[in-house]
Amino acid sequence: MCTSFGATTCGSRILENFCAPYDATAIRKLLDADAVLIGKTNMDEFAMGSSTENSGLKQTVNPWAPDRVPGGSSGGSAAAVAARLCPVSLGSDTGGSIRQPASFCGVVGLKPTYGRVSRYGLVAYGSSLDQIGPFGRTVADAALMMNVIAGHDPSDSTSVDETVAPVPDYLAGIDEPVEGLRLGVVSAFNAGSEASVQVALNVAIDVYRQAGAEIVEIDLPHFDYAIAAYYVIATAEASSNLARYDGVHYGHRTANPADYIQVYSRSREEALGQEVKRRIMLGTYALSSGYCDAYYLKALKVRNLIRSDLVRAFEQCDAIVMPVAPTTAFKIGEKTDDPLQMYLSDIYTISANLAGIPGISVPCGLDEDHLPIGLQVLAPAFSEAKLLRIARMFEAATDWHRKKPALVE
Repeated sequence: MCTSFGATTCGSRILENFCAPYDATAIRKLLDADAVLIGKTNMDEFAMGSSTENSGLKQTVNPWAPDRVPGGSSGGSAAAVAARLCPVSLGSDTGGSIRQPASFCGVVGLKPTYGRVSRYGLVAYGSSLDQIGPFGRTVADAALMMNVIAGHDPSDSTSVDETVAPVPDYLAGIDEPVEGLRLGVVSAFNAGSEASVQVALNVAIDVYRQAGAEIVEIDLPHFDYAIAAYYVIATAEASSNLARYDGVHYGHRTANPADYIQVYSRSREEALGQEVKRRIMLGTYALSSGYCDAYYLKALKVRNLIRSDLVRAFEQCDAIVMPVAPTTAFKIGEKTDDPLQMYLSDIYTISANLAGIPGISVPCGLDEDHLPIGLQVLAPAFSEAKLLRIARMFEAATDWHRKKPALVE
């Protein structure tokens, strides 16, 4: 997010010395509310990653285990809250980049509905997917942050007018249980997670059942195609958005180029990381002549099918519960040589971004290695107030949100 203080690097060497001339709307709203901003956090370069290992500048570790990743792409924001460096932080979520690191670091992370929080000043990765959201130690922390950052912004054409979707007080009634709560579960889909995650999920479902919720089995037939659709749509948008980092408009410029072609090619070669290059090339290929219909347009059709699946599901239930990630925090370096396995870390989070709906991760357990596990709750568009109340129902009945890494005990 652009800030008028400090460098806005996006975790990339190409912007290592870039200082923005203005504040993002979310930052300005925090400053207007007298928030004390203590710093900026590390991330996967241009938000492309699931572990913060793709940062071109620093390596962030998980406060629960320094040999483990904090998740990504907003891993620094989650780690800062988990390590008690700050009570709350901001991140951005394009395919799970708030919820997944929140799960790995044992904190609360909320991805709002697309258009609920202004993206003005958020450096773009996938413009139809990106959304700013809060991290906190509790659900109330996330609600407090939403009270500050949510709302229409005329500077963002994708920001939703409050006459269409009014912004409520997210803290009001947060401790009131949702009466007649119906929670949707997709058992076959959830079975793709490792054993400790499935056990924690089933225990969480029982907590809701004991609180009076009705558990409804639902079908989301196109969710298996979400990863493929996402990595076509997101990379296509990234190839367009990142074209501006060319050694002329922004950022690093190569020394002593022979001609203007070398300005572009060598500047990007020297300063962009391998994952960013990979995604730019994937996106450029998907948009190229002769392939756009076969890949990009087909992915958009799959996106609509996923959105339709969720619309039908929410006719049967108030919210959907599922894992945040198939595993707990993995070891640093464990998946860097296998991009596909890294991409699969987001299998449970991506659909919310494709559909533009809100989702939250709340701590729901620890695995045998004492690593946090997150519970994901998804709700219909612009129902963050209900989503927060549903998440608070679980939090109030458990004490997982009070667990701290040994680092800060």
